[in-house]
Amino acid sequence: MEIIKKDIRALTKEQLRDFFEKNGDKAFRGNQVYEWLWNKSLHSFDDMTNISKQTREMLEKHFVINHIKVDSMQKSADGTIKNGIKLHDGLVVESVLIPTKKRTTACVSSQVGCSLDCKFCATARLKRMRNLNPDEIYDQVVVIDQQSQLYHQKKLTNIVFMGMGEPLMNYNNVIKAIEKITSPEGLGMSSKRITVSTSGVPKMIKKMADDEVKFNLAVSLHSAIEEVRTSIMPFNEHFPLDDLRESLEYWYEKTKRKITYEYVVWEGINDRNEDVKALIDFCKYVPCKVNLIEYNPIDDGQFQQASSSAINNYISNLEMHDITVNVRRSRGKDIDAACGQLANKS
Repeated sequence: MEIIKKDIRALTKEQLRDFFEKNGDKAFRGNQVYEWLWNKSLHSFDDMTNISKQTREMLEKHFVINHIKVDSMQKSADGTIKNGIKLHDGLVVESVLIPTKKRTTACVSSQVGCSLDCKFCATARLKRMRNLNPDEIYDQVVVIDQQSQLYHQKKLTNIVFMGMGEPLMNYNNVIKAIEKITSPEGLGMSSKRITVSTSGVPKMIKKMADDEVKFNLAVSLHSAIEEVRTSIMPFNEHFPLDDLRESLEYWYEKTKRKITYEYVVWEGINDRNEDVKALIDFCKYVPCKVNLIEYNPIDDGQFQQASSSAINNYISNLEMHDITVNVRRSRGKDIDAACGQLANKS
């Protein structure tokens, strides 16, 4: 009877140790294999050089390593790299390496497609096909770290969950991936250098606070006026701003960590004085900062970047109320790698 091979990276270290004991080997073999899989990010049992050939053959018989493959790679004039990542089942997601003078950031995907329906985002036009597994998220970080060292001569410093998908709609797998990324047995990165960006799922924001996560939280806000936000992010009808505000207050009370609001200003949508005032009022609920993000069109012309005067109006008013504000210039626009542009055109 043919053995159905399991994805070996779905096993915990304890389960690996058990497997070896049940198959007449020593439990510590599980530790060795675990280190090869996570700390050394190996893709083949053959490369596990401190394990006998017989043991490697046994692993080959029972397990598979479903590693990702870089299917396509585009380089921007500004040094940004966009990867088309092929998964073991042939589906494709995108991830991005964003280099600046001070840091290199991995922007990773958490779903194939997206669960939500934001009208300004190219990914939202793809239906959600499935959640990514923890190892598929982890692998994106490994690949981008390798690219950062190869092309920019420095290790990866930061990770943002701002690629394809809504991370909080794939909560368990995202948390497991972050545990591996931050573990000394994995990549050993600091939680403080990881930001999970959500469109705002109140129940899950509270869950994160209860779970005492150590990473940073960013919220794609884009409007603090109910009907405006619902018009551009229709799911807001189910997660209204009052619920979002309450969950963010809960988050701050539990974690004492500032929230970042991601905010794009569009012409004729949220560029009026009342939009600015509503954002300032919303910012008063919990300590926060605002990232004003340059908009990247996605072909249909419905959304257009607001004028410089409208953006300056936001900046001066936010600063007047002692709210930290940064303007984020988009990178990788020439290869459709900027915020909101990840759509798997391939």
